Amino acid sequence: MKFFTAFRKEWLELVRTKRMLIALVVLVLFGMTSPLLAKMTPEIMTLVPGGEQYAGLIPEPTINDAVAQYVKNIAQFGILLALLFGMGSVASEKDKGTAAMVLSKPMPRFIFLAAKLAAYTLLFLIAIGIAGAACYYYTYVLFGKLDLLKFAGMNSLILLYILVYVALTVCFSTLTRTQYIAIGMGFGALILFGIISAIPGWGVYTPDLLIANAGLIGTGKTVENWEGLWTSLGLIGFSVLGAWLVFRQQEI
Repeated sequence: MKFFTAFRKEWLELVRTKRMLIALVVLVLFGMTSPLLAKMTPEIMTLVPGGEQYAGLIPEPTINDAVAQYVKNIAQFGILLALLFGMGSVASEKDKGTAAMVLSKPMPRFIFLAAKLAAYTLLFLIAIGIAGAACYYYTYVLFGKLDLLKFAGMNSLILLYILVYVALTVCFSTLTRTQYIAIGMGFGALILFGIISAIPGWGVYTPDLLIANAGLIGTGKTVENWEGLWTSLGLIGFSVLGAWLVFRQQEI
């Protein structure tokens, strides 16, 4: 019962602070426009001064272009939202004193953290679900039918990729009382994984592989490496455990 009470509190906060609305607007917008952008790229090039000579060099857009555009947009803006939403999830409550008030109910600290992660998971699940449905519809209209199961699998990997940064940022937010340090650490982790991904042979062990695999699944290709999946699950588990171990020792 304490978990559902804490979860309800977190969910209502996401709704009242308009975070749920922001996530829906941003991700659904890019879900709708990704196939449109892929379809209209040659036409857009002709609107650029001197672009007519290059428009003819662009291959005819295909369904794979729509999928690739969708994966790139949702992953990029999903991570940005995850970092912005998660940076103050714990730090700001400690700073304002609301964490001490909630924990005095009493509320177990693990449940306090778990409810936050569960609320963010549901938020991105709903937002990506609706964004995916919008992308599927417009892709079907403009290019043709997609394999629904593969499209769902692709979106599941995107969701997991975003949740890695949700978990990391919530963990960083637990470690500090300043939300700006938390988001800085989150961006630092993003840059670090990007650097590691650029090292030959190392990229398969980073969460970035999830996005590469999502693109492969969405375009009907075979996925050969899943090391990044286990790394991502490990990072989420490590972040939750680390946040709890630190949080239970902190004076609130």
